[in-house]
Amino acid sequence: MTANLFSPDNAAMLLIDHQVGTMNWVQSNDLAEIKRHTLALARAAKETAMPLILTSSQEDQIQGPLFEELIAAVPEAYASRIQRQGVVDAMRDPQFAGAVTATGRKNLIIAGITTDVCVVYPAITAVQQGYKVQVVVDGSGSPSTLADETALRRWNLMASP
Repeated sequence: MTANLFSPDNAAMLLIDHQVGTMNWVQSNDLAEIKRHTLALARAAKETAMPLILTSSQEDQIQGPLFEELIAAVPEAYASRIQRQGVVDAMRDPQFAGAVTATGRKNLIIAGITTDVCVVYPAITAVQQGYKVQVVVDGSGSPSTLADETALRRWNLMASP
């Protein structure tokens, strides 16, 4: 039974698009709470030596940079972040997908902004590619609760055997 458990030895942490501009769109969860949970995820990955991949999309546009507290908490991961140029499904970005593959891990823990776009699409793609995925909802958020709920139902349908 332990083979199915996610652990620092068999999982990678993917934090997707926790960007200041995009975070302003979140209405489904408290933004301060999302930040706290995201920081806890990042710090847990760092402290346990779990592979941590940060990514952003079009930082020079309205999305902006990753939030300052995240940058300060994991500066090494920030320095090696994958800067996508508009690929919505991060798992379809060759650099991001390559970084995930390079971890050698088949268990992925994913959180991001927004759940309804930046989390659900790479989570579904990862499952289709043979990964096991856990979505951390309290480190994620969308413009509405309905968007979060719909995204998670869609992902659960894809993730179910």
